[in-house]
Amino acid sequence: AAATTAAPTATASGASTPITLEKLRLRKAQVRYEVDGAAPLAVNDVDLTLDWPDAAGPADLSAKLAYQAASLALTARIEAMADFLDGKVVPLSAKVEGAGSQLGFDGRASIAGEATGHLTARSGDTAAFLTALGIRGGELPNGLGRAAEVETDATYTADGRLALRDLAVTLDQNRISGAADLDLGATPPRVTANLTAGALDLSGVTEGGSSGSGSAPASSGWSKAPIDASALGLLDGQIRLSAQSIDTGSLRFGPTEAEVTIDRSRAVLQLAPASIFDGSLSGQLVANNRNGLSVAGNLKLENINTTAMLREMAGTDRLSGTLQAQVEFLGVGNSVDAIMHSLSGKGSQSMGRGVISGIDLDRLFRSGVVTGGTTVFDSLSATYTISGGNLQNDDFLLSLPHFKVSGAGRIGLGDQDLDYLVTPRAFGSDEASGLQVPVRLTGPWANPKIRPDLDAATKAKLEEKQDALEEKAKEKLREKLNLSDGQDTEDALKDKLEEEAKKGLLKLLGRD
Repeated sequence: AAATTAAPTATASGASTPITLEKLRLRKAQVRYEVDGAAPLAVNDVDLTLDWPDAAGPADLSAKLAYQAASLALTARIEAMADFLDGKVVPLSAKVEGAGSQLGFDGRASIAGEATGHLTARSGDTAAFLTALGIRGGELPNGLGRAAEVETDATYTADGRLALRDLAVTLDQNRISGAADLDLGATPPRVTANLTAGALDLSGVTEGGSSGSGSAPASSGWSKAPIDASALGLLDGQIRLSAQSIDTGSLRFGPTEAEVTIDRSRAVLQLAPASIFDGSLSGQLVANNRNGLSVAGNLKLENINTTAMLREMAGTDRLSGTLQAQVEFLGVGNSVDAIMHSLSGKGSQSMGRGVISGIDLDRLFRSGVVTGGTTVFDSLSATYTISGGNLQNDDFLLSLPHFKVSGAGRIGLGDQDLDYLVTPRAFGSDEASGLQVPVRLTGPWANPKIRPDLDAATKAKLEEKQDALEEKAKEKLREKLNLSDGQDTEDALKDKLEEEAKKGLLKLLGRD
């Protein structure tokens, strides 16, 4: 503040004239900033210019400094410098440039750090800019702000709380609007936000930013590249999001209402019915990076286009139809491969009319000949359990025009292989007559072997003949015992034996 450090000079009115600091230039200086309860901040090699011609008027400040190996340039205009130094809130505008970034403010502020006004920020490299400001948080995934633009009305309090209204954010290719409250004084920072977005591309969060089928399997297996989930620890809080679409890299959602809660590196995504694969998805997804990465889910799918889903998630498009399903799962590991090999859970699924491409099951079951073509089915249903990355199913049922097909076996979600037996049962009409051949599917998903299982066919035929022989023997026994229709053979035989035993005992006692 203006000070009287020399003998006052008398004026005509008898008042004293203060000495003012009209202009100040510093070269290679050190600036040291201290706040109670915090470590002091010292910046060396500072070039600073202050123009303050009127003690009661504005001051213009410009500075160049090197901090954290980055050069920053600061310009500011403080409308009432004396009041500002006295702790009052005064009009202030400022701009910081450096590391390919700009930060601008136009509003009111105090020397204690309180501020309210319009804030703009643009950065082509947020990691470099944050490092220049002494904030070390690592490089953000593509889609979360490697490059960013922000425009908002902001209010900041001295205890580190920031309120953002009329917020417009561009994070790489993503645009978001809404309102948010951040507690920057907390560790980690805490955020509460209500946001709206158009088409969100979050494919960079997984698989290093690849889009589309980045997590889809290849012939060599799932990706073993490490998943960097450190972003889960950058902040805590609750974020509500309404988006026109969301692309996660492995999944593409249509219109989505979602809420994310993050607490100590554990994120829970709650989905209201979200559009996906021409149907809807609801439920909960969890990503936990507290002690290594784990993912879990409890999901319900309705009216899903199986062709689109399997093409995206499993790299195949042989099945088409509309799917209804429920699934619970848990996977642990720091790569897609590790997670898929550790999967556990359970689920169920059902389909109405659909098509299997690449094989004619009707001809295969009739004659045992493997051919191309298609199979049209009337319905499909199954339940399953998952353990150690293997899906086990024992009640698969597929209804074809002339057959009902049951199935049981293992599907390797981790190894992308299968060992599965499907067994046809003809309906018994003239059209369905002919050889019924069980079929075994083995090998990798990308190129499974499909062949008739003669051992299973022989066993089924023997069981069929055994059943027929047992029924024939029972019929002869019924005729011999002179049983009436509906009378149980086993009970009748028991009664007959008891009767014969009674007769023998009476004869032994001489009582005919």
